Amino acid sequence: MPRPDRRALLTGLAALAAWPRAAQAASVRDGAGRDVAVPATVTRVFPAGPPAAIQLYTLAPDLLLGWPRANRPEEREFLLPGIGDRPEIGRITGRGNSANLEAVLQLKPDLIVDAGSTGRTYVELAERVQGQTGIPYALLDGRFSAIPESYRILGRLTGRSERAETLATWCETAMTTIRGRIAGIPADQRPSVYYARGPRGLETGLGGSINVETLSFLGARNVADQPGSGLAQVSLEQILAWDPEVIVTIDLAFSESVRRDPAWAGVRAVKAGRVHLSPKIPFGWVDFPPSVNRMVGLWWLAKLLYPQAFPEDIRAIARDFHTLFYQVTPSEPQLDRILAGRG
Repeated sequence: MPRPDRRALLTGLAALAAWPRAAQAASVRDGAGRDVAVPATVTRVFPAGPPAAIQLYTLAPDLLLGWPRANRPEEREFLLPGIGDRPEIGRITGRGNSANLEAVLQLKPDLIVDAGSTGRTYVELAERVQGQTGIPYALLDGRFSAIPESYRILGRLTGRSERAETLATWCETAMTTIRGRIAGIPADQRPSVYYARGPRGLETGLGGSINVETLSFLGARNVADQPGSGLAQVSLEQILAWDPEVIVTIDLAFSESVRRDPAWAGVRAVKAGRVHLSPKIPFGWVDFPPSVNRMVGLWWLAKLLYPQAFPEDIRAIARDFHTLFYQVTPSEPQLDRILAGRG
């Protein structure tokens, strides 16, 4: 029997000794503080909900297995061909969750990513799904202020750190610039705003809601800044009592009807013509869904609320955002449609 090669044996033992440390290093701490194993190869990622799908698309569209909801033709027009029209695969989290674990496994993802709440309920769901499927499941903090760090985490998970840093830096620069300009605006010059959802405009985001984070970031006085979080139904009588100076809406029908509805005629925003329809293609600029699409909406809202402090051309900002994040540059007629908010 030949004698073993001592040098090869020592090399092998050293490799074995280092293996646990290497395995431990190949993990990333997600937005919930969980250590998530980084797959050796990431070519297929399942987004657990719409916010995760959008963030993943902007970072690494080729990895996106599909969409929680199939994009409509008017949305696909502004997304990469072959990516924007990928199939509907359902969702694991949120309202209308429709993807069962068997269906997820059939898609053979290397990684599952969710973006949104990192609370106990979502941590337990991630742990349960990861335990049952054996697929690493990462949670990204979906709060507006956490977007840059979420990009960096997702970049490390997918091996796309360089692009993640580019996107994170764009977001940080925008937030720093805007925050700096509004810092000197006195409180009495910050308008009161009502965020209207639904065809009657009677659904809104409470003070702690993710749906109105950008309004809060801009220092606007949300008239529905009441204890609680999430969306709430309110009465027209309550809105009349609040008497907001500005109304922002995502609903085309409401934006058209409110201007000629005598019941709303006494509201300051309506009298002053300050009812603004948010752009929404391919994704909403305020909260629908609440993902990185809100970044371009932050500039749009800043210009609406503080026009003197923000002389930038929103068309140029929108064009640059679409080019960098959605990787499709809109034409001038397409920009007209985007800014009109009509889809």
